[in-house]
Amino acid sequence: MLKEEVDSLAPGRDFSRRGFVQTTVGSGFAAAVLPVAAQTITTDTTGLEAGSVTIPVGDFKMPAYRAQPAGKKNLPVILVASEIFGVHEHIADVCRRLAKQGYLAIAPDLFVRQGNAAAYTDIPKLIAEVVSKASDAQVNGDLDATVAWAAANGGDTTRLGITGFCWGGRTTWSYIAHNPKVTAGVAWYGPVARSYFAGDKSVVDRAASIKAPVLGLYGAADTGIPVETLTQLEAALKAAGNTKSEFVVYPDTPHAFYADYRPSYRKAAADDGWARALAWFKKNGVI
Repeated sequence: MLKEEVDSLAPGRDFSRRGFVQTTVGSGFAAAVLPVAAQTITTDTTGLEAGSVTIPVGDFKMPAYRAQPAGKKNLPVILVASEIFGVHEHIADVCRRLAKQGYLAIAPDLFVRQGNAAAYTDIPKLIAEVVSKASDAQVNGDLDATVAWAAANGGDTTRLGITGFCWGGRTTWSYIAHNPKVTAGVAWYGPVARSYFAGDKSVVDRAASIKAPVLGLYGAADTGIPVETLTQLEAALKAAGNTKSEFVVYPDTPHAFYADYRPSYRKAAADDGWARALAWFKKNGVI
C-alpha cells in the first residue's frame, strides 16, 4: 500500500460530486480521488488539437490523450506519465498546459492492460490488481510506441522530454534509464528507492543508466519518499557522471502537491515547480 497516496486524499469522499469515473481516456476524474476540489484548474483547448488517440503497440491498441498546437508540425514532444489513478482529467489538463507552451504532449494509458484504474475506489486494491502488475518492461515498451506515434504525427522526437507524477514520477526516471534518446525529464515526487512491480529495480539501482538531465521535484513532508533516498540517488547519479540532474525539495510540503484537484495541492510549490519544469525543458533542449 502506498501511504503517500492515502495520506494525500481526504476522508469521507462523496461520490455524488462532479467528475465521477472517466468514460474515455482523459475525461472525468478517478473514483478514488472524489470529490475534486473547487480549486481544480481547467485549461481550454483554444488553439489546440486535443483529445483521445490510439497508439499501436504491436497488435495491441493503446488509448492515449494528446494535445498539441493546431496546425503545427515538428513540435518538441513531452511524454506525460500519470499517477496510479490513470489518465483522467487532471493528466489531460497537464497535456493541454504543455500544448499551450508549444509542445506535443501525450499521456498513454499505461495501465489499460491491467484494468480501469479510474474505476477503483479502494487504493490498496487498485495497487494490487492494476499498478503492481505493470512492469517496467511493459511500460517502457508502451512509451517507445508512444514516441514512434508522436514522430509520425507532428512531433520532433529529437527533442524528447518526459514528465510524470508519483508512479509516473518513478516512470520518468525509469524510462530515461531505458531510452538514451530522451533529451530531458522532470520527475514529480516519484519514489526512487523502491519499485511497484516485483522484480523491477529501483531508480537508485539504475542510476548508472540515467544519462539525461532530470529535475526531481519533491516535498519534504512526503511520508512515502524519505529525503535521504533522494540524497542517495543524487550521490549515485554524480558517481555515474550525471552532474546535470538536480533536486528541489519543498519544505513542509506533502506528496502530490501539484495535484490541484486534491487536498494535497500546495499552490506556491506547484507554481514554482511548474515554472522550473518549463525552464528545465527549455534549458536542456526540449524546445
